[in-house]
Amino acid sequence: MTITRISTGSPWEAKMGYSRAVVAGGLVYISATAATDASGAVVGKGDFERQTTVILEKLGAVLADAGSSFAAVVQSRVYLTDVAQWEAVGRAHGAVFGGHGPALSLVQVKPFLDPDMLVEIELVAVVG
Repeated sequence: MTITRISTGSPWEAKMGYSRAVVAGGLVYISATAATDASGAVVGKGDFERQTTVILEKLGAVLADAGSSFAAVVQSRVYLTDVAQWEAVGRAHGAVFGGHGPALSLVQVKPFLDPDMLVEIELVAVVG
């Protein structure tokens, strides 16, 4: 089996020793992704919907690099620090996945490594 690892050059990838995505067996597995810029700074501080939108923009680029797309996503896992914000997160998620929704998990978590991170999302999608 061929395994392809995709890196975005994020400082988090280097610090934690992981790949942004791994393509194997006709699927792409994308690591939990936060709303950060190229330097690792959080974007959309205090705004669950904005962070979700930024994350999905980043994930769209990773999907394209892997030869996939949002239409081919089969599973989305959304982690948020306050489940009461599910509607804000859902608006941004639904704007991308409406009409071809993947299986979804929505999980409240304790604070992330950076307390300004409110949301992280990971995806699994079919490639090709």
